[in-house]
Amino acid sequence: MYGMVNKAVEDMVIRHHGEAVWEQIKAKAGVTVDVFMSNESYSDDITYNLIGAASEILKTPAEQILIGFGEHWVLHTATEGYGNLMHAAGRTLPEFMRNLPSFHSRVTMIFPKLQPPHFECTEITSQSLKLHYYSHRQGLAPFVVGLMQGLGLKFKTPVTVCRIAAKDAGADHDIFAVNWSPASAS
Repeated sequence: MYGMVNKAVEDMVIRHHGEAVWEQIKAKAGVTVDVFMSNESYSDDITYNLIGAASEILKTPAEQILIGFGEHWVLHTATEGYGNLMHAAGRTLPEFMRNLPSFHSRVTMIFPKLQPPHFECTEITSQSLKLHYYSHRQGLAPFVVGLMQGLGLKFKTPVTVCRIAAKDAGADHDIFAVNWSPASAS
């Protein structure tokens, strides 16, 4: 994963728990990198180890850490890192979701070695959609839940997200039912 992912984990932990807790998490994870470079590629193991260590030190299930990280990613990392792209992708949650595949295409132009997940939206209505999540990385479905919750907060559109098919339970990919109030999404 690119360094910006690990920098975002660091930022989330420091914002909510302070520098000392971040240093404990790095030590527990066996991470010796002092500064993550946003455009540099790092082993996925570093990110997984940081999440695992955060779970242990914060005494919070890894799933909850990943959900919080998804929200943080949307509200801070993505908005600050490529806000213009986010803004161009849509002014409402439904509009943004319709443009999500092209959004990731644009991000890969900035980060050429990026191996992003693939998202596809189907069964789109004025109040809901099915979000299909394809990734070669394991265990990140809770992060997608957090991303959707973060998008709901960003667009001031309360959302509910329910995983209805799970890759880790044998499905080809993860599928989420995403619902929102049409009045708040306009």
